[in-house]
Amino acid sequence: MHDWRAEFNRLEGAYAPKTIKSYHNDLRAYETWCAERGCEMFPAPVAQLCAFLQDQCAGVTAATVCRRLYAIRKAHQLLRLPDPTQDEDINLALRRVRRTKGTRRVQATGMTEKFLIKFIASEPDTPTGWRNRAMMSLGYDLLTRRSELVSLRDSDMEPQANGTYRFLIRRSKSDPFGAGRLAFCSTRTAKLLEDWLVWRGEVTDWLFCPIYQDLPLDRSLSATTVKRVVHAAAQRCCDPDIAAGFSGHSMRVGAAQDLLKRGVDTTGIMRAGGWKSVNILARYLEYADHNPWL
Repeated sequence: MHDWRAEFNRLEGAYAPKTIKSYHNDLRAYETWCAERGCEMFPAPVAQLCAFLQDQCAGVTAATVCRRLYAIRKAHQLLRLPDPTQDEDINLALRRVRRTKGTRRVQATGMTEKFLIKFIASEPDTPTGWRNRAMMSLGYDLLTRRSELVSLRDSDMEPQANGTYRFLIRRSKSDPFGAGRLAFCSTRTAKLLEDWLVWRGEVTDWLFCPIYQDLPLDRSLSATTVKRVVHAAAQRCCDPDIAAGFSGHSMRVGAAQDLLKRGVDTTGIMRAGGWKSVNILARYLEYADHNPWL
């Protein structure tokens, strides 16, 4: 019996917590599948993996099927077992999945500046509202992912002579080893941040923190909270069918679309958002010409 959970503890610190969590979720799906059929998880015969991939195709996206295969591959590596995922039959099974399901991903609706202004105005005049206003505005200005936004600390912001702030985003999905990138906020965001920080005080050095019983807590905000804040604002300001398209990624998408509309070239947008691949950026910009809020 191979204890894959114990082996995955070795990933701590080498991979992002979100990546490790995804590995666990995908391997649990494989574990359940094996238990239902009375077969061993590891080492996995090629025919068994092909059957697993084909069965998964019915319930999840092609991207999720691929991710589950990568998790099984990582488990074999950690267990020091021969890797069956490189077999040509596995490659063919994966191609069948992609052809059956398609590989196009649903893109979040972009929170362009026109949306952002409405969302900010819809927040209540309370500590939670002050935090949410500053958070959405800063996420838009810095083109951050949710994880980058909630990881910011007071020490990552530096005041500028023009009344704004420069931020150091220390680590990201495309920068796992922490080379970091610099980004700047607007005067609007600087004012919103200052309003929030006056109330938050020095209880914590996390830039954005949870609030409990009208008191700031000394821990970082969760990435899930960012998603909830954006979606709640969208529900207040938009029709339900439009609101459903917003997510925690909408700030990054909308800011990139606005930069394109303002004439910033691809290289400039990639630098602003920390993109390494022009193909990924192209997905963000695809609907820019069709967004009525631009």
